[in-house]
Amino acid sequence: MKLPVYKKTFILAAALLAGAFTANAQTGAPVETSAPNSDYKPAFPGQTRAPGVKTTAAYKATIINSDLKQPWGLCVLPDGRFLVTQKGGSMIILKANGQVDKKITNLPDVVAQGQGGLLDVNIDPGFASNRMIFWDYAESGSDGYTLAIAKGKLSADESSITNIQVIYRATPAYKGTLQYGSRILFDKKGNLFVSTGERSGNDIRMKAQDLGASIGKVIHITKEGKAVAGGPFAGKAGALPEIFAYGFRNPEGMTWNPATGELWEAEFGPRGGDEINIIRAGNNYGWPVVTYGIEYSGSKVGEGIQQKEGVTQPVYYWDPSISPAGITFYTGNIIPEWKGNLFVGGLGGSHIARLIIKNNKVVGEERLLKDKGERWRALNTGKDGALYGVTDSGKLYRIGK
Repeated sequence: MKLPVYKKTFILAAALLAGAFTANAQTGAPVETSAPNSDYKPAFPGQTRAPGVKTTAAYKATIINSDLKQPWGLCVLPDGRFLVTQKGGSMIILKANGQVDKKITNLPDVVAQGQGGLLDVNIDPGFASNRMIFWDYAESGSDGYTLAIAKGKLSADESSITNIQVIYRATPAYKGTLQYGSRILFDKKGNLFVSTGERSGNDIRMKAQDLGASIGKVIHITKEGKAVAGGPFAGKAGALPEIFAYGFRNPEGMTWNPATGELWEAEFGPRGGDEINIIRAGNNYGWPVVTYGIEYSGSKVGEGIQQKEGVTQPVYYWDPSISPAGITFYTGNIIPEWKGNLFVGGLGGSHIARLIIKNNKVVGEERLLKDKGERWRALNTGKDGALYGVTDSGKLYRIGK
């Protein structure tokens, strides 16, 4: 059947308009307009300052709770409620509308100093039947502070956690209170991936390159805290078998890419050099030998190297820093154009970065909610398909329609 001329014209115009929107979305000026901290050059085009993009759909950000106490971890429960950690040492369960449902306060003591405290939380893949919760926190010991990973069973009335056990401690202990990491994810077999920070000090950070230390790493452990069998360093003399990848500074973001099944990570650089990485078994991600950042003093980090044989390059980096914390791939349907995009909570950047990913490369970047002035600590897609985020100021936001 032949279409009338006016219909052909309309279809052609619509196609051209859609093409124009697509072209504009991928060819905009970078959203970062400030000068970088260094003259370091990226290893490949698009590794930093990707073309700016802009969401075309209407959306809104609604504060559904403004009374949280330094929230850190944000976990979506099977029934659509939220389990949130509060840095001072408590957990709270919120209804899907953000209202407080339950308070959990019988947790181990935490070191709520500096960047320490009660940090991430996640639920066992079999939570609906076993009610097991896993979390990590800064713990005090005779040699200093460590990142401890614990588990326990949520009571029937949801007011406490029973049979609490510490299953792993990231070593060595250190007396500083900065850069613990960390995020907790489960793989398809029910084992844990945990990111650990290198604890910041000049006298400790080289441990990120030490396979005999579990700080500055992504570790892979069972629910009992043992190394998952067959790890990349299993059987290597002097290496911890639970280490999956190494060379990280302060990895506060970790998530699964639902399209590829790969593990993605975000970490803080010092002045510049914030990174997005794809985590692969046995790889070295460079810190503190290789980085796109400089010291806070303005001097080079080490020898000022950005690329080195045997060191994995970041998929993307920022200079100046945005201080990336929690990250998540958007899996909802409320904003279709966001599907499969990586969302990055910026602390110092006071925005949520939306990254468009194609073939494991960033092809577009947008800065959302910059006007809110919030430090975005954790992000997740809710059961209703909206994007949710908690902020250091104590708010839970729902972002959608």
